[in-house]
Amino acid sequence: MSYICAAKKIGNVFKILATDKESKARAGVLSTAHGDVPTPVFMPVGTAGTVKGILQRDLEEDIDAPIILGNTYHLYLRPGTGIISEAGGLHRFISWNRPILTDSGGYQVFSLAGNRKLNDEGAVFKSHIDGSKHIFTPENTIDIQRALGSDIMMVLDECAPFPCDHRYAMKSVALTHHWLDRAVDYYRKTEPLYGHMQYLFPIVQGGVYDDLRRESAEKIASAGMEGNAIGGLSVGEPAEEMYRVIEVVNKILPWDRPRYLMGVGTPANLLEAIERGIDMFDCVMPTRNGRNGMLFTSQGIINIKNRQWMNDFSPIDQEGPSPVSLRYSKAYLRHLIISGEILGSQISSIHNLAFYVRLMEQARGKIKEGNFKAWKASTIKRVSERL
Repeated sequence: MSYICAAKKIGNVFKILATDKESKARAGVLSTAHGDVPTPVFMPVGTAGTVKGILQRDLEEDIDAPIILGNTYHLYLRPGTGIISEAGGLHRFISWNRPILTDSGGYQVFSLAGNRKLNDEGAVFKSHIDGSKHIFTPENTIDIQRALGSDIMMVLDECAPFPCDHRYAMKSVALTHHWLDRAVDYYRKTEPLYGHMQYLFPIVQGGVYDDLRRESAEKIASAGMEGNAIGGLSVGEPAEEMYRVIEVVNKILPWDRPRYLMGVGTPANLLEAIERGIDMFDCVMPTRNGRNGMLFTSQGIINIKNRQWMNDFSPIDQEGPSPVSLRYSKAYLRHLIISGEILGSQISSIHNLAFYVRLMEQARGKIKEGNFKAWKASTIKRVSERL
């Protein structure tokens, strides 16, 4: 069963509409300057101002994405904040009128490995484009995101690798918290550039160490920001470790603020995390896997390159998460993917993103109906099966 909260709005930002009595799942609405975001929500990744291969029209009409993600690192390097500022911000530059969340770029700097150095001041790195040297600090990543004009900005953090020992993770958490203090102070001293409110989310780190995750969650909660994120997961650790860390952290993060699990994951990952109280997700999996011929469907996972689909003229997905899913057959999509046609990648990406967005819509409905946990168990089994 579930119970409906009496339209309780938290600080005019987050409203929890229903919670599930058999789990920590909740359905809510996050209000932003560019529209309301229903939660749980999946955010398509538009790293460089585009969800790869997808028109904004398709994001709105076929996929109906409530919010997308952009990336500070990539947009800072190319086309640069000067051009985006001249355009009037990222929304105008890419012709997208719905909410945008921007990652601080910390994860991208982390992934550069040998081409970056971290210190108290910030992260020094070399561009993957031309090798030029740059620095990200807690302050200038706020400046960059102010110039982008995103609705939700992220604090600069260090994403510790997996595996790493406790000593490394402890130093990483200390650095992340030092940067957090500076970022929050600078955020409060600066103003948006385009006349709309921007929220700032700090990020819990600590690897797979419960003591460090608790310490980090307490620090992040004390910042009192409009929402909070959990980072440093889905970087190679077993799924059960990830779920345990989520439970540890969510016992501490404020119940009345949205919780964003960064960079996760499979449909099963999302539903398990929702059960544990997560509200927001992003991941490149739907588009990256789609371009390589992997489809997430209501009946299970399809590798469209397999010969068994060569003569299958049924729709990509009978339940049709988008018009594209019903319009094209498996045989035709297989032909496109095998032939290396761009349209194949587009169709696969649109279908997969629509599947993720619809899965979140279904989860919200089940939470409100009061039968989320039972639905989750049967759904995970079905959508995780390889066909």
